[in-house]
Amino acid sequence: MAELVLDRPTEADPEGTVIELVGARKTYRTGSIEFEALRGVDLAIGAGEYVAIMGPSGSGKSTLMNIVGCLDVLTAGEYRLAGEDVGELDEVELADVRNRRLGFVFQQFHLLPSLTAWRNVELPLVYGRVPAAERKERAVAALERVGLGEKLDNRPGELSGGQQQRVAVARALVGEPALILADEPTGNLDSRSTEDVLALFDELHAHGRTIVLITHELEVAEHARRIVTVRDGLLQSDEVNPR
Repeated sequence: MAELVLDRPTEADPEGTVIELVGARKTYRTGSIEFEALRGVDLAIGAGEYVAIMGPSGSGKSTLMNIVGCLDVLTAGEYRLAGEDVGELDEVELADVRNRRLGFVFQQFHLLPSLTAWRNVELPLVYGRVPAAERKERAVAALERVGLGEKLDNRPGELSGGQQQRVAVARALVGEPALILADEPTGNLDSRSTEDVLALFDELHAHGRTIVLITHELEVAEHARRIVTVRDGLLQSDEVNPR
């Protein structure tokens, strides 16, 4: 894999806090039935940290991921992303924050099968109205960072699962976000591809990226430097991983 070269700074202050949740609560309502998925979560993640969030099905970790990723909003409490109060934003502003400050990597790669690798990677820049020439330059650079400089014109169907996930990581990187949010990113990969993708996250962290990894697998979580466990909508533990 090619060495990663991070030639643009992230938006977050290197000494600052990227994620700050205070008394975070999320209640879902269906008719007269209420379910409290988050029940008062306090969580702070600093710039440059690599944090895994773990928990069984129904623990609240997916809800927490949706809140952190600005895909949902709190019922009560506060959420600041890189110092910005997310609770004060409308839908259009939330979409802008997602595009500017967040890079997403999901279990499903969400690549468009008709587009080449570099065109898939440039999509966040299209939404950000970056000029075409700059979009391609940055997309190519992002693919080179993840070791796919020779696969620029390949479509997803011509790539292995591990390579497709690296394209997804390049797409997450191309906007130089304050935070990379990875939701079960190895869930569809074989063991070798899993190790390749986790090695890539290790290298990104070593170069100063802030990464939040959602997983139910301990062996995946142990790549992070801090492991947060969620159960019944509350933080059960928050421990430094001494690896």
